[in-house]
Amino acid sequence: MSTQDRRAALRNRLTDAAEAQIATDGLASLRARDLAKVAGCSVGAIYTVFEDLQAIALAVNMRTFSTMGGEILAKVRTAETAPPAERMIAMAHAYLEYATRNPLRWKALFEVEMSRDSDIPPAYASALAQLFSLISGPLRELAPEADADRIEMLTRGLFSSIHGMVLLGVENRVSAVPRAQLPDAIAFIIRAGCDATSK
Repeated sequence: MSTQDRRAALRNRLTDAAEAQIATDGLASLRARDLAKVAGCSVGAIYTVFEDLQAIALAVNMRTFSTMGGEILAKVRTAETAPPAERMIAMAHAYLEYATRNPLRWKALFEVEMSRDSDIPPAYASALAQLFSLISGPLRELAPEADADRIEMLTRGLFSSIHGMVLLGVENRVSAVPRAQLPDAIAFIIRAGCDATSK
């Protein structure tokens, strides 16, 4: 096995270990010593394939984006001939279902310290853009005269609204919509947003 192959194998083992750790105990539980033990390497070896623990978290999050994105796309395809609002509702319900089944993996997507001013890895930015495109596409149908800046604002605003509802629901906060009513509440917000967008 070449050095490159060994490094790739170590990278995969560390990502596997981190993925399991995050799914069980959340992002804050990641420790280099624990990952090294599971991956069968020294702590120092971790930093020959990853810059730091955040880079490992990003590698796990890329897997989460892929899995979650696949589930969302599958749900959207079942509604591909439906009106824009109904397609977005199908997407949002799939998002809620994924977050409910995988709360710690899902939360880790948003717990990595990054802002819009950060040096975001291109693959990560691309995965996020792909997720947003599922919202912006239907919004463009509803508002074909809107410019790119307005569509981006509407996309991020709608996503933030749904994400906030899902987060409060997943965390069972006192202010949350009761879990059984969340799908209907999400549908209400999306339909209201779509009605306003199309006017």
